[in-house]
Amino acid sequence: MQFILRDRRDVEKILKKIEKINPSYDITIMEVCGSHSQTISKFALRSLLPKNIHLISGPGCPVCVTPARNIDIALEMAKNKDVIITTFGDAYRLPGTNGSLAEMKNVKIIYSLEESVELARKNPDKHIVHLAMGFETTSPSTAVEILENQDLDNFHIISSHRLIPPAMEFLVKGNNNIDAFICPGHVSAIIGSKPYEKLAKVYKKPSVVSGFEPVDVFLATYMILEQLTTNDIKVEIEYDRAVRPEGNVVALNKLKEVFDVEDANWRGLGVIEKSGFVLKKKFEKFDALKIFDVEVGESVDIKPGCKCGDIMKGLAKPTDCPHFKRGCTPQRPVGPCMVSVEGACNVAYRYGY
Repeated sequence: MQFILRDRRDVEKILKKIEKINPSYDITIMEVCGSHSQTISKFALRSLLPKNIHLISGPGCPVCVTPARNIDIALEMAKNKDVIITTFGDAYRLPGTNGSLAEMKNVKIIYSLEESVELARKNPDKHIVHLAMGFETTSPSTAVEILENQDLDNFHIISSHRLIPPAMEFLVKGNNNIDAFICPGHVSAIIGSKPYEKLAKVYKKPSVVSGFEPVDVFLATYMILEQLTTNDIKVEIEYDRAVRPEGNVVALNKLKEVFDVEDANWRGLGVIEKSGFVLKKKFEKFDALKIFDVEVGESVDIKPGCKCGDIMKGLAKPTDCPHFKRGCTPQRPVGPCMVSVEGACNVAYRYGY
């Protein structure tokens, strides 16, 4: 089916097809991408779907799932006058256990990792430590910078890079209410569609890789309903203008060259098996945790009363949280889901849920 991405008539056509194929029982579809969450809320897509079809947000925001311990370590490192911490702006206010990077002087917001590398070259007397967050979408850029700058001894990272498919499997095991997934488009442009096949084959969860326009989301929803009604459960690509089944082979090879995969903590979810990227031993000089002897106390990922953990598991809505729009706002976030524009609470704050 070919549609014009923002043509109202095409949206109406897809909605009619959804209404026609729609079964009578409740269906819960999790979108595992903060960009999808923005599209869904910004264009009020939930209000246009049949009431038995529920779209819920998952852990699709890399800032949200970054452990408080990594922030705590960065904060401790920032006390060293010979260290400059770099971070992207969406993590600037991410709370650690007792504060955020926004409270420190020697923290610099960057717009690309190349800026952090350039900062290291211009300041050979300083150690530049980048807080490296992101899923498989941004991890390749970290790998490339490390491969291309092996002569540098004063550039390091704190790796908070995470892998999405293991988290999706983790969620299925812990939440029987998830009936299907709208898979992340940006991540899938790198990893392809094959890593989601276990969700379909083993757990019988329809999984559709979607683009980010309203038409994309509605078409992905229709494809999921078609799978459920025909009992032909599989992985499909709606976003075929950007995603191939095999993914981006060049980027995947860069990841394999630089990183190993190990168990990793996701803020609000806990430790997930084989879900984190760590630097290989031959690149240890880039690992800030290996270079600096930093000790922090016990870290607190989720503050008392905060519902971010349940929200990212699909067990609660942002509006269920007692802090939402009260003590917790994008300017003064209590929980991680309110920090980034891709966080479920931040999205709900700006557009409604």
